[in-house]
Amino acid sequence: MSREKKPKQLLSIIGTETLLQQTVARVLPLIPREKIFIVTNASLADEIVSQLFTHFGGSWKSQLIIEPEAKNTAPAIGLAAIHLERIDPEEVMVVLPADHVIQNPKKFLEILLEAEQAAKQGYLVTLGITPTRPETGYGYIQTGESALKNTFHVKRFVEKPDIQKAKEYLSSSGYFWNSGMFVWKTNTLLQGIEAYLPNLFSSLTEIQKSIANKTVKKTAELAFSKIDSVSIDYGLMEKASNVVIIPADMGWSDVGSWDALEEVMPKDSSGNVTIGNVLDIESSNSFLYADRRLVATLGLKDTIVVDTPDATLICSKDRAQEVKKIVSELKKRNAEEYLIHRTIYRPWGSYTILEESERYKIKRIVVHPGAKLSYQMHYHRSEHWVVVSGTARVTNGDREYDIHPNESTYIPVSTKHRLENIGKIPLQIIEVQNGEYLGEDDIVRFEDDYARQEGWPLLPEIPT
Repeated sequence: MSREKKPKQLLSIIGTETLLQQTVARVLPLIPREKIFIVTNASLADEIVSQLFTHFGGSWKSQLIIEPEAKNTAPAIGLAAIHLERIDPEEVMVVLPADHVIQNPKKFLEILLEAEQAAKQGYLVTLGITPTRPETGYGYIQTGESALKNTFHVKRFVEKPDIQKAKEYLSSSGYFWNSGMFVWKTNTLLQGIEAYLPNLFSSLTEIQKSIANKTVKKTAELAFSKIDSVSIDYGLMEKASNVVIIPADMGWSDVGSWDALEEVMPKDSSGNVTIGNVLDIESSNSFLYADRRLVATLGLKDTIVVDTPDATLICSKDRAQEVKKIVSELKKRNAEEYLIHRTIYRPWGSYTILEESERYKIKRIVVHPGAKLSYQMHYHRSEHWVVVSGTARVTNGDREYDIHPNESTYIPVSTKHRLENIGKIPLQIIEVQNGEYLGEDDIVRFEDDYARQEGWPLLPEIPT
């Protein structure tokens, strides 16, 4: 279900909202929208902005913080911290992975308020999840003495255990799963990074100084190329003396495996989880997922079936953790299926590849109301557009005109053109490309509302 360019954060796994949308929606009752920032990489930025616009409305472009390259959680969180410090160094900062399921959001917000009080007293706060099974895929945290009400000093962090140790931790009341959720004052975090990750702190200081002279992106790229890849747990939390844990029993799951996903999904009387267009007869204890096509199953037992428009996975449940072997093999083959789905999101909307062959490609393009594609040209392909719904304003060479449902237009090779949705509903068109080369990199942009020639800015502007 997830791909390298479509990780689980961007998938609708539980309900109709994506996990990213759910994460933002959970904190909105407590945290103003303008104080929510998303740390990501440039390759995911378009879809993140599109998903947040679709669900919440408005522009989210100014709330993205772009990592120059992936160097694990400590540099990513540090980059966010130097941005937030410019707003208010005393502000309490909440760090939330965007790929978790929380079934009791009210309790979650109550716990965040408790964590805020501990953070204001100078603690680095982590949320610990009450174990429900002897899990070997999570790290654990052992609690020490009480620090505040419902808040305990951390005695130690424990690496992922074997099954026997996991059973011991489950039977003890002093061990919790490490959720990867943190609360602290921005300046407390940066002081901790300075003490325990001095090289990272030095790089962050360089980046911070470069903001004023407009060289922040270049400085950050150079700095990130030199720093070590390190998690915030290993680099700071396991070493600092002011770390506390708040036990959090709130229906949490990181849905990191099929077993974990099953725990938060309803089952039928035979123990099956079925999602989508599934017709099952006499199967048991199986996970059956159909994205669009009908998937019919008969007499399966302890089996996983996941069908998406471009790939199907079938495996026994006891081998589910080995799916990474398939991903490795797809990478060796340079197969697109490990990278992307057929639907690709852009700041203006999305496109879905319906069919593709050697000299033609058919797409369904959806453009948000008021949005427009870049003013562009292709050297190797022509395009034929048919409007399905909405009203399209077309720039075609030196002409500008509107086309409506069941009308079409033709864009010749090497012709400057643009597509815009001037209506109030999503514009949907079918595009047929024809040419000797149909790669997505055959685009010359002359004007672009999303500044993709320059790429995404590293840090947002300071809000006024």
